[in-house]
Amino acid sequence: MSLIDLLTGSTGNQVAEQAEKKFGISKNQIIALLAVATPLVINYLRNKSQDANEAEALNNALDKDHDGSILNDPSQLEARQNEGGSILSHIFGNQKSTVENQLSQNTGISIDKIGPVLAMLAPVIMGYIGKEKQQNNVGAGGLGDLLGGILGGAQNQAQQQQSNPLNDILGSVLGGGQSQSSGNPLNDILGSVLGTGQQKQQGGGIGDLLGGLFGGK
Repeated sequence: MSLIDLLTGSTGNQVAEQAEKKFGISKNQIIALLAVATPLVINYLRNKSQDANEAEALNNALDKDHDGSILNDPSQLEARQNEGGSILSHIFGNQKSTVENQLSQNTGISIDKIGPVLAMLAPVIMGYIGKEKQQNNVGAGGLGDLLGGILGGAQNQAQQQQSNPLNDILGSVLGGGQSQSSGNPLNDILGSVLGTGQQKQQGGGIGDLLGGLFGGK
């Protein structure tokens, strides 16, 4: 399953519906947050996996707790929210509040809800990685390449299918489109993390793309 398939398929919709009911946030905002947060999480993990100890710890966590079953059973989401918070704290470390602030500003999800929503989404992202790991029979030493391949595949797919705002968002986040903003702080964070290097192009960036996804708001 590609990253875009995860976001646009039944899993993404079921996750968004459940989060909408719990937090009173629109499905579109949840899906947009998932579209921005998922590649960000994957790239942080890719960077961490360059360290052999971190790669081994991630490999063990995926084998133990993230077999991908949550993708077919999103009812697990609420019960695993505390676990999701711990996952995010480990991944982002002292950058967690900065990431949450920028995601809040750029998705319109209030700062008091962005952390809990991300915590609800984190086990889904880990489940997706775990499933890809199983299907590709990858161990600790291959995690960096696996995660890089997920991002590269999503970038290519977003470039080829830029016919809807969600693909455009992914293209912007992954540096594959012409959507980077001028001075957008989220793009600056994503650019430095993802190493896209083209963060200062003119345009409305993710904010405009989210506006398109939310019906021009």
